[in-house]
Amino acid sequence: MSVLNQKTIKDVITIHGVGLHTGKIAHMKLKPAEPNTGVIFKRTDLKENNFVIPGVYNVSNAVFCTTVSNDYGVSISTIEHLMGALYGMGIDNILIEIDNEELPILDGSAKNFVNEINKVGIKTSEIPIKIIKIEKKITLEDGVKSISIEPSKISLDIDFEIKYENSLIGTQRNIIKVYETDLTDIYDSRTFCLYEDVAKLKKMNLAKGGTLNNAVVVKDNKILNKEGLRNEKEFVNHKILDCMGDLYLSGYKIIGKLICSQGGHRLTNQLLRKVFEDNKNFSILEVKEKKIPYTLIKKRYLKSIA
Repeated sequence: MSVLNQKTIKDVITIHGVGLHTGKIAHMKLKPAEPNTGVIFKRTDLKENNFVIPGVYNVSNAVFCTTVSNDYGVSISTIEHLMGALYGMGIDNILIEIDNEELPILDGSAKNFVNEINKVGIKTSEIPIKIIKIEKKITLEDGVKSISIEPSKISLDIDFEIKYENSLIGTQRNIIKVYETDLTDIYDSRTFCLYEDVAKLKKMNLAKGGTLNNAVVVKDNKILNKEGLRNEKEFVNHKILDCMGDLYLSGYKIIGKLICSQGGHRLTNQLLRKVFEDNKNFSILEVKEKKIPYTLIKKRYLKSIA
């Protein structure tokens, strides 16, 4: 059985916790799904029209988190950390049942999602995966923010930069190859904010569930969390995690090179929409052993024998 075939989880995973912005407790179950199912959310607190697909054109809000909705206005928010974990771990098919509108924030990273998936294991099917290959360079700018994606022969590279006036955060940049890099630091990196922004978020009716247990808070040149940072580039690494999660709304693995400066959920979604505006910008390929880039073969093989 090919290690490049579609994957799901081997058993049900149960997770519960508070939503970062709503402050509501949500109970969630991740369930195995058949090949070609994709990623599907189901609102179990609703009896009708309760399936939501995390797709590029289903993003209904991208302010401080990614929210997807169906045609009936049913939404699921703060999906980016789980989506980033699924993308990095190669989970193609999964059903996510949840009894609320927002996913649990847990510790503010993807660490717990990754750990739970590793506990139950990953099941490989006999159906090949598909990839999106970027064929033309696409660029977007929004003031000082910019993002672009261009062709790459062998991998998905993410080159991400953040710039903050805060002296502790400052300018950070990291470059990863999603199918080659050890993503542990990316998964472990928590959401963060400036202390002076907390009150602003509260006034916007957001961050109701935010605490130092699920977010890194920076005040002047000090981190308020007693344990400090988990890795040297935790701030930019969390932005990369978000970016991975938002890219997975394409529905497939991507072969391309993404460069982003000071971007976020909205800009990434706008980029994907621009890519899909023209079929000449991309191609969708069903992966065969002889077609797939060596880096993808290498990573999947090493994971299978680990």
